[in-house]
Amino acid sequence: MLEEVERWLARRSWSAADRPLDRILAAKRGAGTTVSVVLPALNEEATVGAIVATIRRELMTDAVPLVDELVVLDSGSTDRTAVVAAAAGARVVHRDEVLPRLPALPGKGEVLWRSLLATEGDVVCFVDADLRDFSADFVSGIVGPLLTDPDVHFVKAMYDRPLGEAVGQGGRVTELVARPLLNLHWPQLAGFVQPLGGEYAARRSLLERLPFPVGYGVELGLLVDALHTVGLDALAQVDVGVRKHRHQDGRALGRMAAAIYRTAQLRLARGHLVRPALTQFERTPEGFVPRTYAVDTEERPPMAEIAEYAQRHAA
Repeated sequence: MLEEVERWLARRSWSAADRPLDRILAAKRGAGTTVSVVLPALNEEATVGAIVATIRRELMTDAVPLVDELVVLDSGSTDRTAVVAAAAGARVVHRDEVLPRLPALPGKGEVLWRSLLATEGDVVCFVDADLRDFSADFVSGIVGPLLTDPDVHFVKAMYDRPLGEAVGQGGRVTELVARPLLNLHWPQLAGFVQPLGGEYAARRSLLERLPFPVGYGVELGLLVDALHTVGLDALAQVDVGVRKHRHQDGRALGRMAAAIYRTAQLRLARGHLVRPALTQFERTPEGFVPRTYAVDTEERPPMAEIAEYAQRHAA
């Protein structure tokens, strides 16, 4: 590990307990900073309600006014995600309602990008909507450094990711794809425990300057581009405990890995994959059948370049 990264780990890796809520709230009041929480959601009716309810109950009260805005960005759910989220107290916005002049592309990154136009907070906190046993520390922990330290611009959550009964066995794409890529090509980022984690917070002033890969590559893309934009010392991570969520099957992980590799490849060469597709095999009664999937090849430009966004923030 680079000496620079060892120093960074000592200076920019914390536990959620390092910043009590009263300290965070005092810093928020003093600076007048506003906080938006965004949950990107696609068919998450089983979990989204409990997450929203926890945030409202613990972080959106008169006694603890940490979160100013709580938005569920629905990515085209066919279940009751929107109804459940609204009943629990979130403002639900459908992906297609935001920037309707641009037809929406499928993918998580697309929803995160559009959320910048659907929210107003100075700090934007992203939380995946499939978390189980959700703790408010996932929000307060990663928002805290942004409110108490003006030199921090981007904060990732770190946590244990159990796979079934096995501790520390989650994050398979992280260990097999993302971590080797980062260590080999962006060794300054080798200290991030969960580089692909969906829980992170950043200053709007940074996010609006970054391109957003529309699909699974969004987390790696934002992390790499944040490094190049504000430098390693402006990045941080906070331990928030244990993350329990729905795990993907092997084929879905393969597609995720391909999208992440493509995101890294673009940033290494700003070129294009020769063949942006991935063929996988599925056993059927007739034998192994090839299934070919397109690999995400689209990225949205920095939101600051979008006319509607520029007009809203012109003042």
